[in-house]
Order: sequence, then structure tokens, then C-alpha cells
Amino acid sequence: MKITDVRTTVLITRSIIVQVFTDEGLVGLGECSPMHATIVSTFVDEVLKPRVLGLDPRCVDEVWSRMFYAPYKLGVQGVHLEAMSGVDIACWDILGKAVGMPIWQLLGGRYRERVTMYKSIGGGMGLAPAEMAAKVEQALAEGFRAVKIRMDWGPARQDADPAKDLAMFRACKKVTGDDALLSFDPNNGYSVSTAIRQGRRFEDLGIYHYEEPVAQYDYAGIAQVADALDVPVSAGEHEYTRWQFRDLITQAKVDIIQPDIVKSGGITETRRIAVLGDTYNKPFVPHQTQPTIGTAANLHLIASLVNANRPQEYTGVNPRLDALFRDPLRFADGQITVPTGPGLGLELAPGALERLRSPE
Repeated sequence: MKITDVRTTVLITRSIIVQVFTDEGLVGLGECSPMHATIVSTFVDEVLKPRVLGLDPRCVDEVWSRMFYAPYKLGVQGVHLEAMSGVDIACWDILGKAVGMPIWQLLGGRYRERVTMYKSIGGGMGLAPAEMAAKVEQALAEGFRAVKIRMDWGPARQDADPAKDLAMFRACKKVTGDDALLSFDPNNGYSVSTAIRQGRRFEDLGIYHYEEPVAQYDYAGIAQVADALDVPVSAGEHEYTRWQFRDLITQAKVDIIQPDIVKSGGITETRRIAVLGDTYNKPFVPHQTQPTIGTAANLHLIASLVNANRPQEYTGVNPRLDALFRDPLRFADGQITVPTGPGLGLELAPGALERLRSPE
């Protein structure tokens, strides 16, 4: 079997869908991070495609290595790994279809048939506490029993409004009470001292996990926060490879690692990161904001890991994206059923990509 073509489709939702075609008629589906759609899709088309044509897509490690090492000096993170992710996921999809097995079975088996999800709610920077609390209330009505609120501050707005953040967490905690888990993500928005002070207040209120409290590049600062607090401190959505996660674990001393399968080189590299996390006894809770192919790929990996038993990130059902597939992911009672069909277990509905294709 050989790869005959690689095509990217940028959707009006900013999603980047990758299709890998073969000479035996099998087509694999993948997805890239949507952060810079035009640049990422161009990288797939112009840099990666010429290097994988003619390769056997079932040889996922070889394909991954060709994509990673051949583009000399074009980068080993960011756009490069995000572009690779879509092709890699598509190759795993082909491998599963070729042997008639779901990806989780190729990865060694399934420890759970359903995965508990937490609702990831962003936009906190522009919301009042009562507005965010209303969103949390809606998440509970949808069946979630775990929620994370995100502030979207970023390191350039350091310590912008800690008092508001605390008021927002209090308002949301009143909604969840003790029956649902509540986590908080300043999105790298605090100085070390503020992160520690806020973290202690959040601990008193019953926070579940504390995500990226300080700048993502400040490993020493992350370590100070993690050492000072009892609440688990998490990070990883800004890291791309096993080598970066090695340093995040050993230098930043995070409690929870959060790679993103549509950013961190796809299933092949994210699985390696999971093994590294297991070696250091770190809970594995990937970052994930793509509620279709990205979430499906993540579910297959999570299902195959014995200790990946914490709630996983989910931005919620998106009917427009669900319409891409004949049988979309099924969310109910705070959980998603792990697909059982060959490969990812997703099949495009006829004409679906064209209906959502971005005009640009």
C-alpha cells in the first residue's frame, strides 16, 4: 500500500481536516490544530506531502520520522508538529481500516468503553462572574460533572485582574457545589507570587486542578507554584515533543501533563509522551479543543492507557461539525462512548466537507 495523495480542507469553523489517499482505495482522516489554518494547511501541502508520497501509511513510525527529520531547519515544534499531527492521525486511521480494528485495539486494548469528559469553557477575560456562572450551570444541565473555566489572559496581561478571577471562581463554585469538579485556567496570566496566592485561595474553595498559572516558558516559575501548592498544577498545551515534556516534567515539576494530539505530532508522538508521563507517574489529561477528529483520536489513546482515568477536556457538542460524519461521537451523561469501528471509527458524510469548506 502506498500514499498517493494528501489533501487539506480548511472549514468555516477554522478546523483543518487532512485526508490521506492510498493506491488501494483506503482514505484516512486526520485533523491539525486550527491556530493558523492557512499556514498549517500550506505546510502539509508544500512540505509534508512531497515527503510522504509513495510511503506505506501503515508504517506509522517511518512516516512520522520522515515528516519530522526531513524538513531541515523548518522547525521542530509549532506549525511543523501541528501539520504532522493531521497526517499522522490519518495514517493510524488507514492502519486501523486496513486490518479492520479500531485504533485503541492497535494500541494494545481498551480499558474503558466510555470516557468521562469535563466541559472546557473559555472567554473568562470578557465575562462577568455571573455570566461565567450561567455557562457553568448550562454545562451541568448538559450532563457534565466536571468543568474548567478559562480566563484567556496570556502572559502579556500578567496579573490583569486577580480579584475578578477569584470572584468568578467563587460564583462558579456555588453552582457546582461539591457534586461537580471545578478547575481553573488563567492561561499563563499570573506572576509566580500571584499564582501561589490565588492558588491557596482556590484550594480553600475546593479547586480540582490549576492549569498553566504562569507563563508557559517560565519552567522555574511553574516549579515554584507546583512546589508551593497542594492542588495539582497542569501544563503542556504549549509543548510539542517528548523532549519538551521531559523538561516540563523534570524542570517545571508539573503534576499533570497535557499534550494536544492535534498539535503534538499526532497519535505517534502523543503516545510516546504518555509513556514518558507514566514513567514519571504523572496523570495524563490531554489538552483538546477540537470536538470531532481530534477528540476521537484522543479517545482512542485515552482508552488504551490504564491510568488515564481523570475527566478529559471537551468543548461540547458542535452540531455543525457533527454533521461531517455519518455517525458522530456520542456524548451523554457527561461521557463519550469510545468508537468501535475500524480506525478512528468516523466516516465522512457525502458532500460534508464541501458544505463546510472555507471560501478563503
